[in-house]
Amino acid sequence: MGYTITREDLIRDLYIAFYDARKHKTTKSYVLEFEENLKEEIKKLCDELLTRTYKPLPSTCFIVNYPKKREIFAAQFRDRIIHHLYYNYTSELFERTFIQDAYSCIKGRGTHYGISRLQSHIRKESLNYSVPCYVMKLDIRGYFMNINRKILLRIANDTIVKMSTHRLSKHGIKTWSDVLDIDFILWLTKAIVLINPIEDCEVICNVNQWIGLDKNKSLFCVSEGCGLPIGNLTSQLFSNVYLNALDQYIKRVLGCKHYGRYVDDAYIVSTDREWMLSIVPLIRKFLKDELGLDLHMGKLRIDDVNYGVEFLGGFVKQYRNYVSRHTVKRMMVKLEDKDKGEYEYSDMYCTINSYLGMLGHYSSYKIRQDIFMKDEYLKISSYDYEMSKMYKINC
Repeated sequence: MGYTITREDLIRDLYIAFYDARKHKTTKSYVLEFEENLKEEIKKLCDELLTRTYKPLPSTCFIVNYPKKREIFAAQFRDRIIHHLYYNYTSELFERTFIQDAYSCIKGRGTHYGISRLQSHIRKESLNYSVPCYVMKLDIRGYFMNINRKILLRIANDTIVKMSTHRLSKHGIKTWSDVLDIDFILWLTKAIVLINPIEDCEVICNVNQWIGLDKNKSLFCVSEGCGLPIGNLTSQLFSNVYLNALDQYIKRVLGCKHYGRYVDDAYIVSTDREWMLSIVPLIRKFLKDELGLDLHMGKLRIDDVNYGVEFLGGFVKQYRNYVSRHTVKRMMVKLEDKDKGEYEYSDMYCTINSYLGMLGHYSSYKIRQDIFMKDEYLKISSYDYEMSKMYKINC
């Protein structure tokens, strides 16, 4: 007999999800409006979930241009609470099925972890750069826009059912079905996955902003039943769930020891260049037949590790890692906008410290000097000895 969720437990979990959803957004109008009647709103969500009448509200749609042009569908705040609720329930369950080298949207496995793992794979395969070695980089065409929602639902449901009988830990006695209402989770999975983002959505920007956006990156141009909205917490989680099948195929069936993936950007490290090329048709076939996806052949490339490998905004070399030119360029464009007075000083200050923190992971002292040792910054701020943090002098 498995666990059945109670009203008291669901109310508690919804409050936890609410506080997760409002992090860094406490001054937003939609958060303040929801908080005015917090108790009633949480009860309403609870009733809809328990009676299984919950349906997501229409999203708002707009275009962002930084760091590159993207189409965003933003869920209503009440739906973001549900996304956090679902994530809190299922993320650990799903993550137990992922390979170690799936990097995105997993606590402790971000971009810096991914770069570190790539460097480790290169050192192992090349015997510490003593033999010729190559990195083949793979990219999926219009990944989020071409995720088949019915296939995703099947994969997610199969995983939940399979993991429901697994123990929570090696030495534990409880299984997932002892702490999760599996029937409820399966219903909620369907309610979230099968929603059509473009249905009744509200476009809040000029339609001319879609000019120049690749059709493969717009939900308005994809096949029926395909596409997840970029930005939703659940979309980030489901992106790993969907491609876990590819990870398992490449690792277990094709026997790639040195493989990693961040969302739809993947790499394979090997000393055998011809072998890597020989498995490309197999990967393409698996993606097409099993997941309905296309490998972007225009972005497939093989790099010699001795010349460095760019990955996740970093550039991996034998003795040190550098920040990539593309990352530096995007950073400078953002700072130029701030210098023009388009942002408040406090926002600029936080952004610069964020950049300094990121650059601290690379051999980048000279870059930090060139970008941040400017008179306009030094008049109001100072830096520590290693230029790892900016301090306010006056505002």
